[in-house]
Amino acid sequence: MRALAAAVALTLPTVAIAAPYEAFIDVESQEDLDDLYATGDISTETHDALTELLARGVDLDRASREELYSLPNLTYDEVDAILAYRETQRFIADPADLVAAGAITEQKLLAISAFVVLRDRARGQYAPRGWVRAQTRAAQGDEVLPPIGARARVTFGRPITLGASATLARTGITDVSWDPNRGGFLAEASGTRPSLAKLYGRYRGDHIDVIAGTYRVGFDQRLTFDTASDPTPNGIYLDDQTTSDSELARTCRQTTGELTSTPCPINVAPVEYGTRDFSWTEGLLGLAAGSDHLALGAGYLQAYGWGSYQPRNVYQYKLLDRAACADPYGGEPGCSGPPVYDRPDGDVLSPAAAWSYQTLPNVLAEALVGGHLAYHAARRDYVGVTAYGATTRWLIETPDDVQLDLQDWDRRPMGGRYGAIGVSAGMGRGIYDGFLEVTRSFDRQPDAPADARDGGGGVAAIGRLTRSLRRRELELSVRYYDVDFDNPYAGPISQDDQLDGARARGEHGVRARYTATHGVASIRASLDVWRHYVTALRAYLPRAEATAHLDVQGSDQLAYGLWLDYTDRDLRDGGYGSCFENATEPDEDAEEVACTGMRLKTTARVRLDASRALMVRGQLVHKYQDDPSYTDARRHDVSAIVNTTWRRSKDLRLLGRVKYLNEDVASNARLEQSLLVSGEVRTRTRVKDQLTARAELFVWLDERRSTQLRSPSPELRVNLSYVAKF
Repeated sequence: MRALAAAVALTLPTVAIAAPYEAFIDVESQEDLDDLYATGDISTETHDALTELLARGVDLDRASREELYSLPNLTYDEVDAILAYRETQRFIADPADLVAAGAITEQKLLAISAFVVLRDRARGQYAPRGWVRAQTRAAQGDEVLPPIGARARVTFGRPITLGASATLARTGITDVSWDPNRGGFLAEASGTRPSLAKLYGRYRGDHIDVIAGTYRVGFDQRLTFDTASDPTPNGIYLDDQTTSDSELARTCRQTTGELTSTPCPINVAPVEYGTRDFSWTEGLLGLAAGSDHLALGAGYLQAYGWGSYQPRNVYQYKLLDRAACADPYGGEPGCSGPPVYDRPDGDVLSPAAAWSYQTLPNVLAEALVGGHLAYHAARRDYVGVTAYGATTRWLIETPDDVQLDLQDWDRRPMGGRYGAIGVSAGMGRGIYDGFLEVTRSFDRQPDAPADARDGGGGVAAIGRLTRSLRRRELELSVRYYDVDFDNPYAGPISQDDQLDGARARGEHGVRARYTATHGVASIRASLDVWRHYVTALRAYLPRAEATAHLDVQGSDQLAYGLWLDYTDRDLRDGGYGSCFENATEPDEDAEEVACTGMRLKTTARVRLDASRALMVRGQLVHKYQDDPSYTDARRHDVSAIVNTTWRRSKDLRLLGRVKYLNEDVASNARLEQSLLVSGEVRTRTRVKDQLTARAELFVWLDERRSTQLRSPSPELRVNLSYVAKF
């Protein structure tokens, strides 16, 4: 059966989209993006990238080729047509003119319209405009104030932008210090507190760009330095993102520690769950500046520099005392990391509970400087160099016999200093574009005594070739990431398997992606074959992934599709009993697991536009995959989703969703079985303002012990969001 599935998957047309998004993106708001993510249409990476792009917006009058290519659904040929029209007309007065000029189709213009920033030419040069977004959510049983998230951005004309994001958090720990008597950390519950997550100011002239505060940076093939979300970044970007997760989390996160019994029993009902706080990623904090066009001879220079000093939070299990750990790669008891105790009230020597699954705030600071210089003989022809260096400093005072460091599976290398330097080039001729980047990383990690990993850094390279027509685009890429290439700021093409917390490491592969529209049919598919170094096996495993997504517009009212996704984590071996989920544990804070199984995922989709006001979308998913619990068979998972949207008027929209999930249909006592029913109202309270209210009923249906102990169960969740524009 495995051979048959592989043959079917590998002989399907190898296609993918222009910018690497899995589906045709047609959204109007952040909530629409969240819906695509909830139904599995797009991945986490795509959701994050499009969320940032939607919030930032793309100015068609000044966007670079790379930034335009980040817009969903566009090929390089269409991007070049937009740029050619802009050069002829000097500016784009009305995006609809692009359709009249034949640069893009009306369908694609409507699909990208939510991401496009329109310049109001009637306003003064520094007339302010902006928006404020406030969010909150709650669940029945919450005993504290609900979390609150807020973001604001104001632009004064074209050049000046100010922005910030903040949260009201209720969980977590604070006031972390070292206790020499216990040989570990002390911390206390942080309680309800406001947090300023992001703050920045930006000046962006015709060719000068300066950001002070929080920002992101990315260039070329994202191999040397990338903190941007764009698939093809080229410059510096605003950073004001916060994220939310509607799933509930355990409210008590303590273990026995020095007590005689645990304060948070997990096998005794009820085990309380509550609403999660809003969160955010830690980017860069400091100053970034540069120019995308400095005339030089027949061409021009692109030059950027950036400096950052960012206090970092660290997940407690990623910490390490090197003085107590002879081999940081060996997993010995002394290498498990210092404990984190709850600070006792009164007598500091009183027995204390220990914290678990916590992130320690501001335990180290990262100082970083970087630069990028490129010469463009033409817009598509360039050579460049990018480099950065970083060093870390621990912010918690410890005795001389304690040497804090990071575990080998943290994203940042051990040793405290790291960096990279890379060269890149691009060339475009007609319908072809070629890109190349080669990078050398540097670090002070120790050598691993028993496998191929050595400290000091390694070499990586990626090449990409595209053939782009108006409705079709083929991309071929090849990548080589040495097992010693440990660059925490690399974000190039790679698979989701990790080596010591890094995706672009210990991986060699080739990939083909193609997207095409043929009449009423749209095809997206890909074929990726690669080798990945697995430390648990001390060997490279050959792996493959093939996807084929077919969507058909049967009529004005009916569309349907069939998606096939096949992954094999070890092409050398078949049989049953292997694990597939996951190459890593469910979150990024876990060590690697040597899974070698396969999975075939089949998705059937249908969309019915019953009228101009009513749309119904359905999706049925089946997963056929390896599982260690089955030695003579494979596991079957099923899920079904039905979404309904009713546009009551231009100012009122009602949405409903029903989602059923059954992981392992043969047993109701191993994995999740659940039902989610939600309803949402989106209404305009003013011309430019929108209020969104969503209620979710989540019902656990499986018979696991952990499910029986959960409280609340069922879960009633409420989410509120208000966006005001001015």
